[in-house]
Amino acid sequence: MAELKTKKTELSVDAFLKKVDDPQKQKDAFAILKMMEKATKAKAKMWGTAIIGLGDKVLKYDSGRELNWFVMGFSPRKQNFALYISGALEDTALLKKLGKHKTGKGCLYINKLEEVDSKVLEAIIKQGVSR
Repeated sequence: MAELKTKKTELSVDAFLKKVDDPQKQKDAFAILKMMEKATKAKAKMWGTAIIGLGDKVLKYDSGRELNWFVMGFSPRKQNFALYISGALEDTALLKKLGKHKTGKGCLYINKLEEVDSKVLEAIIKQGVSR
């Protein structure tokens, strides 16, 4: 069985976010972190070298395979933010109100917080915790 490559580490979330080059992207990253910490009531941890995860859960696959993972997380990538909010992206009514975004399997991609409605984003994040 293949082992999961992305694992929780002891690297500093704060130090990682302070290395984000673009000042606006860094500010947005800290704002997203705050939203997710409030919703999950969990302390953020680094997963690998570039993903911030909050909370813990076990993913169970139909095959019986189980993996330790985070409840939700994000990565401030150069081109956009990848927000890992599985379960909450099925609410198309909320997504229609969000603003400029793209979705993938379990991922929400946004470029900047100013391009989305932050209240709607908070609602999506809260919904992701409850699923």
